[in-house]
Amino acid sequence: MRKAISQTCKMTEVLNFNIGILGHVDSGKTSLAKALSTVASTAAFDKNPQSKERGITLDLGFSSFSVPIPDNLKLSKYRNLQYTLVDCPGHASLIRTIIGGAQIIDLMVLVVDIIKGMQTQTAECLVIGEIVCEKMLVVLNKIDLIPKEKRKAAIEKMTKRMHKTLENTKFSGCTITTAAANPCGSSDGENVKPEGIENLIKLLQEHTYVPSRSAEGPFIFSVDHCFSIRGQGTVMTGTTLSGQVCINDMVEISSLQTTKKVKSIQMFHKPIQSIKQGDRAGICVTQFDPKLLERGLICTPGALPTLYAAVVDIKKIAYYNGAVSTKAKFHITIGHATVMGKISIFEHSRPLCDESIADKKSLSGATEHLDVNKNKTFDFNQDYEYCEELLKDSTKQQWALLEFEKPILCRGNSLAIGSRFDSDIHANKCRLAFKAQIVHPITDKDYAKNFLPNLKVFKNKSREGTVERVHDEYSVICKGLLKKETNIELFAGLHVALSSGEKGVIDGSFGLSGKVKIRIPDGLKSDTKSALAGKGKRGRKKLDGNELASKADAHPITVTMQFKRYVYDPSKKMKQS
Repeated sequence: MRKAISQTCKMTEVLNFNIGILGHVDSGKTSLAKALSTVASTAAFDKNPQSKERGITLDLGFSSFSVPIPDNLKLSKYRNLQYTLVDCPGHASLIRTIIGGAQIIDLMVLVVDIIKGMQTQTAECLVIGEIVCEKMLVVLNKIDLIPKEKRKAAIEKMTKRMHKTLENTKFSGCTITTAAANPCGSSDGENVKPEGIENLIKLLQEHTYVPSRSAEGPFIFSVDHCFSIRGQGTVMTGTTLSGQVCINDMVEISSLQTTKKVKSIQMFHKPIQSIKQGDRAGICVTQFDPKLLERGLICTPGALPTLYAAVVDIKKIAYYNGAVSTKAKFHITIGHATVMGKISIFEHSRPLCDESIADKKSLSGATEHLDVNKNKTFDFNQDYEYCEELLKDSTKQQWALLEFEKPILCRGNSLAIGSRFDSDIHANKCRLAFKAQIVHPITDKDYAKNFLPNLKVFKNKSREGTVERVHDEYSVICKGLLKKETNIELFAGLHVALSSGEKGVIDGSFGLSGKVKIRIPDGLKSDTKSALAGKGKRGRKKLDGNELASKADAHPITVTMQFKRYVYDPSKKMKQS
């Protein structure tokens, strides 16, 4: 089954399928990757000295194995199937590395220690999988630690428990299999054959599909490791996110502001002439210091914009129990990069249609899936209402402005994940707060001045005052509606409503104490004039005693003004519907 690809087979006939192996620390992910793989990259199987010292995976590891094309893909143009395994670390402190690795996979394998079951980081990996993946397999590992006479019952019990855990997620009903990737532990595991590997490979073949990929568009390559080879150049290993590149092409290393020539390309030690979207490879370019590029993106020259902010379509992750509030700061992860960012939330002023609400409810569970390939648009001609908080079950489409503390290089339609990495890693709670699809990248450094005024985000405002007295048949004097220091001319022409039923318009200021004159186009009602009789100095002088004045003061006529104020409008103008 695991026959290597023939040397005569062209790489263009090979389907590269990326499988992410995720799970809690010490669940056996690296052992599983090692048991599956026939070819290892320079970073596979915890070769990092610190990984060996600590006994855990600290970085992304890459390896591969190849099989003939399965029956369900016989009609495709591919003759052979290469699996690239992305072994992600499981420790809580390395969650941003896990997020970066998960965004380049086509299928997720969630590894669960059958003895310990679901743990905190297992749940976080499941949340990440829901955001970035369409398909998942679950491997219950370490079955060798259960006595044979109790093994069947233990497997059935854990399988039922996992199905129950997954029933409210997009992976409900997914396939669950078992394995013993490193029987008897590391001491003599080399001499014992792993269990369940052949069956796992069959399941992987059954669940493999042809991802939507294209060689069109600019070349963008996600680099996860970088090293130099004396006499040859600097090698960058990673995954092609879009487009293609060939030997002798020029690529831009945007973070270093330099352009390099591609000298050679290898896919798991096999020289090839080109790579395209979805391919895992090593690209050798003319020499530069590899320490300057641990991770990042390279691309066709000029293809990657620098983002200072972005308008995003945003969804809260249901497992996150904290508030996602406007003006709060989160760790924003895009690809392998993580920066601090401030969030400002707003929403459509009208509820979603019934169909949208139904679709939204059908996606209930751990998270609502965000289709990162869907081309969402944002209408700058529409008004959006300012929100204090991101809601799990809002009936309105919610958006946000993300403002990055440091500029970030990324594709204009990237997926962003907001997290709280500064929270206690030992606490039994999800740190992933929201997921967001960039719908409008902001590349202007001076965006606050040049871009934000185009963003029509408003706050609903309401002010109330009282009628002090009648000025004439068609106007009254109001106090308390505006403050003394307010520029009343900004409010001239706005409509108001009297509690007695009349509609009015602010004419302008009256005196220097903040009072305003309100014009009543249809004139005051007789009842209103009677209620206001005795109001003001002139009226009180004509009264015989204070009985009528006291009565009027006990039931004042109020004036209410409702309007919109646009958050990013430099002129601070008000608008009424």
